[in-house]
Amino acid sequence: METLIIACPYCHVKNRIPEDKLGHSAKCGSCGKTFITPSTASSHPVTGTDANFSKEVLQSSLPVLVDVWAPWCGPCRMIAPFVEEIAGEFAGQLKVVKLNSDENQITPSQYHIQGIPTLLFFKNGQLVDQLVGAVPKQHIVGKIKQLL
Repeated sequence: METLIIACPYCHVKNRIPEDKLGHSAKCGSCGKTFITPSTASSHPVTGTDANFSKEVLQSSLPVLVDVWAPWCGPCRMIAPFVEEIAGEFAGQLKVVKLNSDENQITPSQYHIQGIPTLLFFKNGQLVDQLVGAVPKQHIVGKIKQLL
């Protein structure tokens, strides 16, 4: 059985969680607090919509990177491979959500997004940071490490 590394939402210490325990409560080996593990530890970005944004982002037990993009946007296409790689590299520690701003206009307007690509960083349901424009992967990973 495969185990996944999932960070405790309280003390951020990484815990080994058996794959069949995803979606259930787990007890942190360090601080002892109980937390609900994510139902999946996807190694691919989740498709975000105005309808599921609260569930997928604001209520997530993991920190979340939201990529606000559009299909016609050249810089969005430039960073898309980075976003995909990051989803795999940080599976179990970070949820990655891709939100098409052409199809979902309410959420970007709520967060005052005026340019794309915009990367939003959420922790405990709160927006804590953002990056605008095509930035190097190392810059994105640096922000993620601060978030974790």
